Amino acid sequence: MEPQKLQAQAQYVMSEVFAQAGANSISDIQMRSGNWVYCHTKKGLEIISTLGELPSEIVMAVIEFLYSRQEADAGADAARLQNMKDVKQRLFDDKVADFSCDGFPLPDGTISGRMRVQAHLSTSGPGVTCRILSDEIAAMETLGLARDTTRALKEFMTRRQGFGLVTGQTGSGKSTTLAAILDWLRQNHPRHIVTVEDPIEYRYSRFMAEPDEHGRPIPSAGFTTQQEVGKHVGSYQQGLKDALRKAPHVILIGEIRDRETMEIAIEAAQTGHIVISTLHTNGAVKTLSRILEFFPQEQHRSLLGRLSEILMFILSQGLIPTDNGRVLNYEFLQNNSSAVRSGIASYDGAAKSLEDAIRHSGNIEWDANLKNLLNSGKITHTAFQMNRMNEEEGDDLLFIPGVAS
Repeated sequence: MEPQKLQAQAQYVMSEVFAQAGANSISDIQMRSGNWVYCHTKKGLEIISTLGELPSEIVMAVIEFLYSRQEADAGADAARLQNMKDVKQRLFDDKVADFSCDGFPLPDGTISGRMRVQAHLSTSGPGVTCRILSDEIAAMETLGLARDTTRALKEFMTRRQGFGLVTGQTGSGKSTTLAAILDWLRQNHPRHIVTVEDPIEYRYSRFMAEPDEHGRPIPSAGFTTQQEVGKHVGSYQQGLKDALRKAPHVILIGEIRDRETMEIAIEAAQTGHIVISTLHTNGAVKTLSRILEFFPQEQHRSLLGRLSEILMFILSQGLIPTDNGRVLNYEFLQNNSSAVRSGIASYDGAAKSLEDAIRHSGNIEWDANLKNLLNSGKITHTAFQMNRMNEEEGDDLLFIPGVAS
C-alpha cells in the first residue's frame, strides 16, 4: 500500500478508536498485528470490533503516524524532529521505542490528552500501546483518599527533607496521585520542584488555579522544572544527579528502576531534600522488600537504618473496576512513631512488627480499607475477594451481612 494511503488508514484507525470508545474514558489503547484493537476504559477491556483484525502494515503505519506527532519543546523546529532516528530503525536496533506525542482530535472537536507510546515487536509483528495522559491535574481531595491521609501527605511535603513512595501496579493511578500532591505544593508553598520523568505525564502551570479579582493570572508560590528522560537528560540517574545542582526543595523521580537511582534518591533525601518516586509494588511491606532487593545482603541492616530515619510514607494504591467507574483502594504507612521506625529498622522480610505497625498509629491497612469500601457499597463482595492482599485470614472475617455480591 502507498505511504499516503497507509497514513490515511492510520488516522482512520485512531479516529475510529476514539469514536467508538472515547465516551468511556479511554486510559490505554492496545494494537497488535493480526488482532483486534483493545481499549482499557472505565468499563474494563473493550474491543473496537469495527476495525477488524489489523494487518501488520497498518499497525506499523499507526506507529509511524504517532511518532510523527511527537511533542517538540518550545522553540524547537520541525527539522529537529525530522533528524530523529527513524522509528523503524529504532525498533530494529532496540526492539522497542518509547516516546510521547500530541493528543488526537476527538469526534466532538476537542483534543485527547497527550499520549505515552510504546512501540514494540512480538510474535505477531509490530505492536503499540498508547497511554492517554490527562492535562487536568486532580485536587488531592478528589483522589479518594481519607481526609486524614490527605492531611498527613500535605504535612510531609512541607518538611525540609524526607523520602516518600507511591506504589502500585501499572494503571493504579500513581502518576495522578503524585501530580495532585505536587500541584497542591507549588500553589501553596514557595518550593522549587524538579521532576525527572519518562515521559513527562502532567505539566504544571506557572499560575494559581484561580485568577485575581480582575481576571489576571496569579503566579504560583512555587515553580517546577520538568525534564524528560531521553529528551532532556540521558537517564534517571543523570537527571537526578543534575537535579541536585538546580537548588531544588523537592525532587520527583518518575520511577526507581535500579540500585544506583535508589541510592542517589536516599542520599538526596538525607542531605536536605524531599524526594518522592514510585515502585511497582503492592503494600508497604512488599515495598520494603523490593528496596532491599536492589542492594546486597550485607548492606541491608545499614540501609534499613537509613530508611527508618528518612522514609516519610509509603502510599500503595490500586484502582478497582466497578459499574460506575474505578474506585481507589490503598494502604498508607506513615513513619510517624517509634513503633514504625523500629519496624522498618528491624525488618527482615519475615518480621511481623512492621505489619502490626500498619494497623496502628493512624496508618491504613489495605484489607481494612477494602472492607470499608465493601461496607459502604462502593465495591461488591466479589471485588472484595479478588482484591484482598492477605488471603490467610479466616472466611468468618470476610462475610459482611447485608451487603450483596
